[in-house]
Amino acid sequence: MTPFRMSTRTLQRVIPSVPASDGAGVKLRRSLGASQLARLDPFLMLDEFYSDDPSDYVAGFPSHPHRGFETVTYMLDGHMQHKDSGGNTGDLGPGDVQWMTAARGLVHSEMPQQTQGRMRGFQLWLNLPAADKMKPPAYRDIPAGSIPVVAVEQGAIKVIAGRFDGTRGAVEGGATDPHYWDLHLQPGALFEAGVPADYNAFLYAYEGDANVGEVGMPLPLRAAGLLSGGDAVKIEAGRSGARVLLLAGKPIGEPVVQYGPFVMNTREEIEQAIADFQAGDMGRAQVRRIKAA
Repeated sequence: MTPFRMSTRTLQRVIPSVPASDGAGVKLRRSLGASQLARLDPFLMLDEFYSDDPSDYVAGFPSHPHRGFETVTYMLDGHMQHKDSGGNTGDLGPGDVQWMTAARGLVHSEMPQQTQGRMRGFQLWLNLPAADKMKPPAYRDIPAGSIPVVAVEQGAIKVIAGRFDGTRGAVEGGATDPHYWDLHLQPGALFEAGVPADYNAFLYAYEGDANVGEVGMPLPLRAAGLLSGGDAVKIEAGRSGARVLLLAGKPIGEPVVQYGPFVMNTREEIEQAIADFQAGDMGRAQVRRIKAA
């Protein structure tokens, strides 16, 4: 009987992050989402914000609407406060995650609670299928202490979402079953793990240097590395070690029509979203708060 062999994914495409600004002028770097062609179903956008200069972030993200997708904010350093039209307030500190399912729509703000020091983290936009886009919105705070950390040889994995080696992440399931891991690898460490073969996956190296796949293709720093098909991922850290985000999810396979903070399937749905926001309907929706396990 021939033994089963896993198929290791290769680095298929690199999307460098580019300088951008959002909110009231917060400076950041955008990889996925820099253009409509720079997406990977079901992932719409990945922003990295990182600055020691308060003028780059202190204006924050004042009240703004969302409809049709989820936002995931992962803080590394600093203090950010979330407020939404459902009356929820959440404080994000180092290592905390905010997972917001905008769905049919809400209005929220994300404002720095500091005027000095480092502000650093990521925001991911995760699409929803048409069947979920108009469901009631929901929000959850995930404290750093409730995110599982799994020790691996010469490193550790924070399992924000999905599953890793039998460990369930802080968030699990949903239409796209997202896997969101933060890999901390020591110099020369070799990391290998299975990833569902029918899921799209990408990497984002935010510290150090890493090589991907059997042939060790270099993953540029602060760039999204889109992976080929396969059921396994292999990453080798360079001489300075590596910190890498690994994201995988079940593709939706539906049309994507985006207008600013609204992501729907048709232009008519976008026009309705604009009309609903202008009429104040998004600010009236009840926002369900989900408590972290």
